[in-house]
Amino acid sequence: MSVNARYKDSVFSLLFGNEDALRELYKALFGVALPLDVDITINTLEDALYMTRINDLSFEVGGRLVVLVEHQSTINPNMAVRLLIYISRVYEKMLTGKNLYGRKRLTIPRPEFIVLYNGIEEYPDTDTLNLADAFTKASEVASALGIPLSEKPPLDLRVKVYNINEGRNKEMLRRSAILSGYSAFIAKAREFTAKVAGGRKSSELTNDEKDAAMKMAIDWCVEHGILKQFFDKHGSEVRNMLYDEWKLEDALVVEREEGREEGREEGWEAKEVVDVNNLFDFGLEPEQISRALKLPIDKVLRYQSK
Repeated sequence: MSVNARYKDSVFSLLFGNEDALRELYKALFGVALPLDVDITINTLEDALYMTRINDLSFEVGGRLVVLVEHQSTINPNMAVRLLIYISRVYEKMLTGKNLYGRKRLTIPRPEFIVLYNGIEEYPDTDTLNLADAFTKASEVASALGIPLSEKPPLDLRVKVYNINEGRNKEMLRRSAILSGYSAFIAKAREFTAKVAGGRKSSELTNDEKDAAMKMAIDWCVEHGILKQFFDKHGSEVRNMLYDEWKLEDALVVEREEGREEGREEGWEAKEVVDVNNLFDFGLEPEQISRALKLPIDKVLRYQSK
């Protein structure tokens, strides 16, 4: 089977991959209902060769605002760095054909960076991740390189993180039936998975048991009028997608636990190599690893050889 045929979208991206859903998501995030005459343009980054999404959601609002939204089921402190790379590529697409060297000042949409978290690890309702925290402290290099100390580096990027697990950020979820429905669905999927597991770890369940748990969660949502139209249309796809997503989640948890036990102090790239190969050992496909770690597929294949 080809890479293209194996690739699957995420449940979150499928759910919010249309203009009406994005308008509702915008209202949930910012508390403002967009007028219908304000255009929404989806510009999510994709790898055309491998048909994979590079980021989860990116959309432009009325040509004046660009919103990047990432959905995370595992805590990732590097989201500010990743979103810096994503927004650079989004702006590059927007500015194609523009004269960057001309005397006329170009205008670009204001960015907003959002992470929606619904993993199983404890996390506050809201948090902010700052790109500046990733920079080497100036005091460590100032004396050697003659760089004067300053309060803030000249480049920063702030990411707003919201916990969307059931019972968290209630006012935000109240403003969007889709977002609150997604939160309720994930909670029920975990509840029924635990019920089927009967005390076992979710990673120990058979494919049939996991599929049964997903089906019970979907049936419960449909019965209670939660995302009914979405599940009527995409129910079978969602079961497969969520199974793959939770397989990734299990694998990443195992990888982190093993990393803590071994006490590895790796450089950035060296850590990526370790992550990739651990997920290969867990039995994941290259495109699944690419999506889980947000790495280009060529990097995944190159790191595998290491």
